[in-house]
Amino acid sequence: MNLSVQRALAARILKVGKERIWIDPEREDDVSIAITRDDIRNLIHEKVIKVKYDQGISRVRAKQIKEKKKFGKRKGAGSRKGKKYAIVSKKRKWILKIRPQRKYLRRLRAKRIITSTNYRKLYRWATAGIFRSVSHLEHFINEKKMKRR
Repeated sequence: MNLSVQRALAARILKVGKERIWIDPEREDDVSIAITRDDIRNLIHEKVIKVKYDQGISRVRAKQIKEKKKFGKRKGAGSRKGKKYAIVSKKRKWILKIRPQRKYLRRLRAKRIITSTNYRKLYRWATAGIFRSVSHLEHFINEKKMKRR
């Protein structure tokens, strides 16, 4: 039974697409008789014709990705957008580098492994950005024999 005209009328009345119109299969003959907008309105009122729910986009995959990102996954070079320092700024990089160096120097001074004079000198050099990392700083101290005898 072709109900395309009735479906189109119902879609116009309900202000939705034709695909979202549901017609009760048991009352198809009543719908086929309906030819005016008024007839269709009555059938809508009787709930013979209804609007299907609008199908949304599933958020399941997005939630899974978010969950993985929480644990540090999916953050490689291929996933990054923006400039070189967009993810970790120069300042944050500097902070992550200088704090451990200063902490290491304080620990050496507290344990009396280096003198306070050497501590000051090394502290200034660290601030100047001479050392790449704590291991580089440690290597420098050993190389220059700055440890106490």
